[in-house]
Amino acid sequence: MVCHVRNRHRHAARIRGLVLSSRDLLVLAFCVAGILGAWLAYGVTGAGDHGASAAGEPAAIVLSGRLPDPLAPATVPAAEAAAAESVATSDPVALPAVPAPAAPLAAGGSPAAPPAPSYPAAAAPRRIIYPAAGMDVVVHPLEPESVDAASHSIVPPETMDGYWLANLGMPGTGSVNTSYVIGHSWEGLDAPFNHLSSAAAAGDELTVTTSTGAMTYRVDSVTTYTKATLKDSPIWAVVPNRLVLISCYTEDPWGKNVAVVASPVAGR
Repeated sequence: MVCHVRNRHRHAARIRGLVLSSRDLLVLAFCVAGILGAWLAYGVTGAGDHGASAAGEPAAIVLSGRLPDPLAPATVPAAEAAAAESVATSDPVALPAVPAPAAPLAAGGSPAAPPAPSYPAAAAPRRIIYPAAGMDVVVHPLEPESVDAASHSIVPPETMDGYWLANLGMPGTGSVNTSYVIGHSWEGLDAPFNHLSSAAAAGDELTVTTSTGAMTYRVDSVTTYTKATLKDSPIWAVVPNRLVLISCYTEDPWGKNVAVVASPVAGR
């Protein structure tokens, strides 16, 4: 009987050892809660960081004050900005200078002369058309006597045409002197050269036709001279390709002459 009782007590002790007390359950509950809280904290933060990295986005730590914010505008330190500006303004590689177009040079190194105006070859004038003065005349060559040529006292034939002084210049490329065309003014008649006294003005344009082409002239001046002063006037200066028309001045045909001086218009 004793032995039987002893064995029964041992079996009961083993059973009691397998049953948890209230205190054990409370400790176990705290442990489980701590593990669950740690797991939840790790799972949320770890998953968030992993998702951001997988998507190629910066983790939350990148937005801290210790690392640069990729969403903020880029800034350049003042010293680096000043150095960059200095290089941009002084480095010929950074900003290559564009050279100004140089004037063409002649063979000797001096600046080349501008191209000469294009005119037809020099030839005797055959016709003069002066619209503003209502003048359209045929021109004939006239070789004055040596005495008349020296004194500039030349009297053309008594017609209404014009006469070119063949001993002086002719219009066109290669001209060596002024071209002179003279003609009579007529009293009581509407002669072409009469209009030089009444209608010619500076700025007018007229056309001279030759055997090689036509040239356009623009009137520089219209001047009257007495018969005595005409021979010493500046109209007799040597000026290649200039044109001078001379006639009697209609208000005083016996005492004065009118002279129209014109220069060629380049390219026309």
